Amino acid sequence: MSGAPGGSPRDTSGGPVRPVVAWAFATVLFVALMVGGLGVVSLTTGRDVIAVADFGELVGTAAAAFAAAAFAGVLWMLLRRPQPSLWGAVGTAASAFLVYLAAVWIGGTAHTGDVVLAASVAGSLVTGGFALVVAGAGLLAGWGGILLVRSSGGRPRWPWEGRDEP
Repeated sequence: MSGAPGGSPRDTSGGPVRPVVAWAFATVLFVALMVGGLGVVSLTTGRDVIAVADFGELVGTAAAAFAAAAFAGVLWMLLRRPQPSLWGAVGTAASAFLVYLAAVWIGGTAHTGDVVLAASVAGSLVTGGFALVVAGAGLLAGWGGILLVRSSGGRPRWPWEGRDEP
């Protein structure tokens, strides 16, 4: 067994988390933060995320799915680099935010046939704070995923454990 970080697959001495594992954890975290955050904002403001009856539930669900796909795509591109920059989390947040709003606008237009109504719903997502929750979830989860890949920590050890033991 190699003692270097990122050595053999059986190496437990530490090293960065594999990009695919960090990507999976961060994507699940993004979805959880987005769903939970939208629920909390809805609960505290007393407003539905999309308060227009003609939109139905499919538009919001599809927009969340597209935002998650955009987040995952941008994060995967970042994590493939040798040492991804923490500033990449801004890109994950921006992509999730913009794709969420675009999906609501396009989906709402396709569903209702009213471009202005769909644009006003997308605008109310920004002013009501719902779209900012999506951006915040993208920022936090993207930052966490990048940190997982950049870290060099290993499993927790007691002070009396030898560093040369597996």
